[in-house]
Amino acid sequence: MDEQKRQSMIAYLRRKMAKVGIKLGDVAAAIAEERTRQKAARYRSAFGDTWDGKGDMPQWLRQATSAGQSLSHFAIEKASTPVSRARAATDWSRDPFAGTRLATVRAS
Repeated sequence: MDEQKRQSMIAYLRRKMAKVGIKLGDVAAAIAEERTRQKAARYRSAFGDTWDGKGDMPQWLRQATSAGQSLSHFAIEKASTPVSRARAATDWSRDPFAGTRLATVRAS
């Protein structure tokens, strides 16, 4: 898109937003909310419908699974984190409470 068309489109959108009462902050908040929702999604359809795995299964996913499609087919693979989140190894051989009830009680 050339710069003149771009500027024309921006002016058009600003006029429409002013007419309806939408502020730039409203648009920014909606975009941020959508990004958060997309990050929280665990399942996505080919049409971009998403579900976070909480609550009732949406209609599009219910229909697909009842038609024989597996739920894992719609799972979104999360990017693996480059930093290892594994806990440091602990040497329990010198634990004086090993094997006692105190070793299994969790702090509140």
